[in-house]
Amino acid sequence: MPWIQQAILSFMAAVAFGLIFNAPRQTLPQCGVVGMIGWLLYLACSDMGLEAIPSTLIAVIIVAIISQLFAKLYKTPIIVFSVAGIIPLVPGGTAYDAMRKVVENEYDIAVQLGVKAFMISGTIAIGLVLSEVVNQMIRRTYLVRRG
Repeated sequence: MPWIQQAILSFMAAVAFGLIFNAPRQTLPQCGVVGMIGWLLYLACSDMGLEAIPSTLIAVIIVAIISQLFAKLYKTPIIVFSVAGIIPLVPGGTAYDAMRKVVENEYDIAVQLGVKAFMISGTIAIGLVLSEVVNQMIRRTYLVRRG
């Protein structure tokens, strides 16, 4: 699928989940931008030959950083942007394929796909936490130097 279509669809997915999670309406375009950037970064990393897990980690860290910047800029909680921003990265298709393989009695493939979906999901969580830890360290360093 061409990059422009990927960008539009990831933007729409992030905005749609922003609506579902009751994000303030004025922040929906920013939620879409965060999701779009994360997905396009994931695609770029994948195109460069990185596997799904490192590509996801890089994309999630950038999504979290942008979410932190938007949260300050728009005086909105970080969660509004980060949840909508990670939605395009969630491995729903892989999890679906794993369940389909279970139904088709292809357990060896199902386990592989299930583990991959689990690892990508864990990578998303680790990326969000890692970004927050780095953000807190930067804030503390800034406050110590300033105070």
